[in-house]
Amino acid sequence: MFVTNLAILVVSGFLGYAVISKVPNTLHTPLMSGTNAIHGIVVVGGIFVLGFYPDLGAFTKVILVVAIVFGTINVVGGFLVTDRMLEMFKAKPTAKPDEPEDKQ
Repeated sequence: MFVTNLAILVVSGFLGYAVISKVPNTLHTPLMSGTNAIHGIVVVGGIFVLGFYPDLGAFTKVILVVAIVFGTINVVGGFLVTDRMLEMFKAKPTAKPDEPEDKQ
């Protein structure tokens, strides 16, 4: 069982790298937003499990809290990076020529 799970983890890692490395730069922001939505679901699911299953072991609760923290960091960081990338596409304000000041 352990060898099968380890093989699935390794193959999924290689597959994920192969898929992500082929994404063009123009699709990076929408892909990141979609990933943030998925991680948001993971965070909500972790909170749900912690709240509705009080008979979990201490180790399971620790793993859930770590998953919630990492998922939250990923969601917040991803949205900050997405917002920063979208700022690059906004039109820059045109500079107004300096108006002469009134001297009295």
